[in-house]
Amino acid sequence: MSIQSTGLAADEIGLVVSPKRACALLDCSRPTLYGMINSGELRSYKDGSSRKILTSSIMQRIERKLAEAQATT
Repeated sequence: MSIQSTGLAADEIGLVVSPKRACALLDCSRPTLYGMINSGELRSYKDGSSRKILTSSIMQRIERKLAEAQATT
């Protein structure tokens, strides 16, 4: 899934996103997202009762996955 397919321009994504938006960006389920958070693959924090996920950690995950895919070809 690309950023464009989420209906967001690259400059509209802030430093942090909600779990719902992170799921859309990563094209994954909520349990999968929280698994990545719990394993330390994605960085997040609680802001009151809201969870915020750092977009930099989302981009790092995408870059790792791309590197893995290129290494296997």
